[in-house]
Amino acid sequence: MKEFKVEFHLADSEYLTALRLVTGAVCSAHDIDLDTLEDFKVCVTESAIILKNCGFERALVKFYSCDKVCCEICGEGGSPRAGENELSLALISALVGECDISRRGEIIEGVTLKI
Repeated sequence: MKEFKVEFHLADSEYLTALRLVTGAVCSAHDIDLDTLEDFKVCVTESAIILKNCGFERALVKFYSCDKVCCEICGEGGSPRAGENELSLALISALVGECDISRRGEIIEGVTLKI
């Protein structure tokens, strides 16, 4: 199993662009088709936005592969709280094959995506 980790601050939207580039590179290395790759990039970005909306200041992102390409995104630091995330959650559920949401009460602490 190959694994790649990156940690970044959620306050700066430029990091979301870098996260999309990393996501694209990981998918390309696994010969994921272009449509699935684009959907996965949207889902990874929306997951980071969810964590930002929930008051986290940093995100720890881990990509790995077994039989599928997976991405775990966990929030760290800040002042976690419940956030408005209906649109992001709807996009993720519509675009990705498997999704697991980690919650503490109403606070979303992490998202795991698999394609």
